[in-house]
Amino acid sequence: MKKTVTLEAIDPIEIYGVGNKILTEFCSYFPHLKVVARGNELILEGRESDIAEFNIRFAELVDKRHHKMNLTVYDVEDIFAGGGQSRPTADAVIVHGTDGKPIRARNKTQQDLVSAYFENDLIFAVGPAGTGKTYMAIALAVRALKNREIKRIILTRPAVEAGERLGFLPGDLKDKLDPYLQPLYDALADMIPSRRLQEFMADGTIQIAPLAYMRGRTLDKACVILDEAQNTNLGQLKMFLTRMGVNAKFIVTGDATQIDLPRREDSGLLAGIQLLEGIKGIATVRFSTEDIVRHPLVTKIVRAFDKP
Repeated sequence: MKKTVTLEAIDPIEIYGVGNKILTEFCSYFPHLKVVARGNELILEGRESDIAEFNIRFAELVDKRHHKMNLTVYDVEDIFAGGGQSRPTADAVIVHGTDGKPIRARNKTQQDLVSAYFENDLIFAVGPAGTGKTYMAIALAVRALKNREIKRIILTRPAVEAGERLGFLPGDLKDKLDPYLQPLYDALADMIPSRRLQEFMADGTIQIAPLAYMRGRTLDKACVILDEAQNTNLGQLKMFLTRMGVNAKFIVTGDATQIDLPRREDSGLLAGIQLLEGIKGIATVRFSTEDIVRHPLVTKIVRAFDKP
């Protein structure tokens, strides 16, 4: 039996590899199948069952390329070792923490966030404190970095003071901002060993900076997370979103009930979501008090403060 498989909207070298290295590795799993590559076409000759299996596995390889910058022979091994596609199910382990414990979605809304990440390039995750919005976003970013789907993780927050004065803190600008960005460091430390995290920070693989530092940059091949986005105005939010480069994932998290701006009405988070609603490639995941995963008292505290 003969069959032709056609690659569409993708350069064949991205799948075959330089010198057909990846394709050769892939075909080694089908010793009874003759495969001839001619440009964007693969001509298969062999048993019908082998051709059907080839098509299934090859589709998985192509799907992996859509979620990664480059394929390697290890991706081929992963497929045939039972690893399957690059995308996990919504309730699968995202990464393992530094203590060995698996990090996965803990409720339906967190699962929705995981699913939205793989189906969209821009995700808004909004809801009350303690729902794990930022933590899950960072877990997804760390997973993408470990899988070589991205080259950088960039975490940012607007430098708005929550009732405190950064100017009175000791040290230079970095010293002043580090305590403010500490929640991001804490989440990373849960997922990446200390020494390795320091190396990533030193070589720029992981960057943590205030939002103002994003102006003028093009952020490509990266997972970029804007935390505490309720403290951005609409102009700042637009500035951040227009930094998106190729092969980038942007996640925006925020809680509209904890606005630290001098005037609450200046917050651009909800207005921005409304403006972008319905655009393909953009998703909004809304958390509620039912999704809080911290101490049980946190749910009661949030509800008490939300009462009119």
